[in-house]
Amino acid sequence: MSGSHFGKNFTITTWGESHGPAIGAVVDGCPAGIPLSEDDIQHDLDRRKPGLSPYASQRGESDKAVILSGVFNGKTTGAPISVMIKNEDTRSADYSEIADVYRPGHADYTYDVKYGFRDYRGGGRSSGRETACRVAGGAVARRFLNELGVGIQAYVIAVGNTNVDMSRFDLTQAGLNPFYMPDKIAYEQASAETAAAMRGGDSLGGVVECVVKGALPGAGEPVFDKLPALLAHAVFSINAVKGFEIGEGFKAAKLTGAGNNDEMYYENGVLKKRSNHAGGVYGGIADGSDIVFRAAFKPTPSIAARQNAINADKENIKLSIKGRHDPLIVPRAVVVVEAMAALVLADLTLQGCVSNIENIKIRVNK
Repeated sequence: MSGSHFGKNFTITTWGESHGPAIGAVVDGCPAGIPLSEDDIQHDLDRRKPGLSPYASQRGESDKAVILSGVFNGKTTGAPISVMIKNEDTRSADYSEIADVYRPGHADYTYDVKYGFRDYRGGGRSSGRETACRVAGGAVARRFLNELGVGIQAYVIAVGNTNVDMSRFDLTQAGLNPFYMPDKIAYEQASAETAAAMRGGDSLGGVVECVVKGALPGAGEPVFDKLPALLAHAVFSINAVKGFEIGEGFKAAKLTGAGNNDEMYYENGVLKKRSNHAGGVYGGIADGSDIVFRAAFKPTPSIAARQNAINADKENIKLSIKGRHDPLIVPRAVVVVEAMAALVLADLTLQGCVSNIENIKIRVNK
């Protein structure tokens, strides 16, 4: 199985299955000398772990991060950083009844077609639990970016049919409710909508918006490795993502050139923009303003409501999925989106160090 590796300079490889002994990540290319502890990683893992609210899976995982290599005396050594997270509450028996069933909305059928075999216990590598590995690696990338003054914050702007009202946008509210919604009224409405779906044995999707502040201009390459292309690659690799847009995104198709262009001007010798319709990127390269993008997540496919399904014997069956599943995955996905953005920005930051001869001279002639 290929494709468990991401990045060129600052890289991450994730490993492990949902119901195996442990999962983890190996981060390579991280510069030496960056302060890093297990607590730094644990902070982000705690935001993603299950059981934090009635709207999340009640799987009881502590998701404790254990750094196995690459850190000495509280700082990165430049060697690969390996992080392990033990699986503590698997309950594989919950999946025994669907060992030969292809669940609607899941990767069961495509895995069997591709590999002739699949780990039905929680979905194996296709499980959302794999995202804990990304969060661990993203926490390392975030520590690197923090040293450079780069900040990344994501939040939920839509759940089901409920949208955040931007006239009430209050980022402090995102830290005060389990949905990470920067609008108290929208959160209350989304909470009621989610509760109604749960009562019907159903689930909901939503949209996460992410803002990167402090990124220096120049991140991104002008052809295949454009910043939006790499962000889209990273975000679409997250389970359940069905849409990605940057800046105005699909709304740009309805604007005129005059309405979509970001006018620039100088103020006291500092370049500024009158708007940010482009989301902080031109020609695939960051311009130094806020990078703004969004990810749309589908409803969780594991639902208690009775559905039509098929099995490996080519029979049509009825299915009601049991076990512990998220009726709403979006709030737990917020930190995963941040992690993938951090990995992309860390990778491109290192690439930018060799983008022109003057940057190299600064280092060599120091």
